[in-house]
Amino acid sequence: MKLSVFTVVTPDLTPEELAQAAKEAGIEGIEWRYKEIPAEAQEEPPSFWRRNLCSIDPRSTEEELDRFAKAASGHGLRSLSVMPYLTPGDLEGTEKAMKAAKRLGASAIRVGVPGYDRTKNYNELYEEEIAYLHGVEELARRYKVKGLVETHHRTIAPSAGLTHRLVSRFDPAAVGVLYDPGNMIHEGYENFRLGLELLGPYLAHVHVKNTGWKPESRRENGKREWSSYWEPVSGGIVDWKQVLADLAAVGYDGYLGLEDFSGTFGSRELLQVYAQDMKELLAGL
Repeated sequence: MKLSVFTVVTPDLTPEELAQAAKEAGIEGIEWRYKEIPAEAQEEPPSFWRRNLCSIDPRSTEEELDRFAKAASGHGLRSLSVMPYLTPGDLEGTEKAMKAAKRLGASAIRVGVPGYDRTKNYNELYEEEIAYLHGVEELARRYKVKGLVETHHRTIAPSAGLTHRLVSRFDPAAVGVLYDPGNMIHEGYENFRLGLELLGPYLAHVHVKNTGWKPESRRENGKREWSSYWEPVSGGIVDWKQVLADLAAVGYDGYLGLEDFSGTFGSRELLQVYAQDMKELLAGL
């Protein structure tokens, strides 16, 4: 297994700075955040979700995209994927992201998945997503760029089981799964090895982060409320030693992509700590 970084977690680094820091840490691949900076955020301090200096603007020209490709290749790194925040059903936006990935030499993009908040029936959302994924599959074959469905809380794909239900009718060469154990602590937990065995050929990429739960105030009836929050990779509920063993058991040899939202470390230190911790765990397999 190899290491990569999703640039959402290095918002204060330019593409060139990120590539250099990743190379120095021993990280081999980059997942480029694909999202514009809001006009009102241009003067804000760098942040994960707003003024992220390591993001590709979807309005970028081919020449502007080449900057990101060169930042990676110039440091001997691979551009793995383009990571947009697509609305389910947006095939125009999906195609545009695939074109960007193709220009970068990346092999995958993240596709849209409906959120779930009890306001619309799951079965309706499921059928809408299946119709969208048919279009994703066609585009993936055309551009040779795989569409990835991420296991993510507060969507109709919070677990490996429900994600597999979405992708199982499609060609795994065109539609795959971005497996995220950290998200599954918020919602969707299953025994990790069970889920990985179920996903089989659909397992395309893994995100690495961690999550905790903490008690909040008590309700009037005395019952405790709980909330989930982000932890450093080595400090949360996900046992990454076990997850890596489970990944090895199913024959996974792809990338492990850093997506730590805990804010515990600065960007450069985060890359160093992540690479050191993961390499130690991998060496013990």
